[in-house]
Amino acid sequence: MSKLRERLARRARSGSALLEFALLAPVFFLMLFAIMEVGIIFFAQSTLQTGAEDAARLVRTGQVQNGGLTADQVRTRVCKDIAPLIPCDGNLYIDIESFSNFGGVNFSNPLGPDNKMKPMNNFSTGNACDVILVRVFYTWTVFTPILTPFLVNLADNKHLLYASSAFRNEPFSQGMSGC
Repeated sequence: MSKLRERLARRARSGSALLEFALLAPVFFLMLFAIMEVGIIFFAQSTLQTGAEDAARLVRTGQVQNGGLTADQVRTRVCKDIAPLIPCDGNLYIDIESFSNFGGVNFSNPLGPDNKMKPMNNFSTGNACDVILVRVFYTWTVFTPILTPFLVNLADNKHLLYASSAFRNEPFSQGMSGC
């Protein structure tokens, strides 16, 4: 009779392990996916900031103005910086505006009333000594459904990644000694 009890006790223990795994596995995998998605979003944000800083450097030093680079060419340079983590698609927006001084900086909200990105058509790189604001936006799709309430800040389950740089252009024109 005691051997029968031992066999039943072993079966009960193996069944409880399976039951515990079935209860804890969804929570474990949810946590794992949440950590991975948040980590990827932070890394993408950092990558986008690098792209914005490199575009800003091109404008600040006069390479865009003196080289006659177009908005599409600057976009291509940003795309090289952010690839392969961030795709260079319709979710990438680049906005470059010039101002006469830092006190005059007045930039528009990139979001419309429907909480979606508005089209960005600003590409004003300014002249030597102008104040420039470079903004780069990317609308990132949140993939983990349970994280949607915590990560989504745009319509259509999207998270807005945003990078910017504000600076005064260098005196890159011929004959200028300073600003």
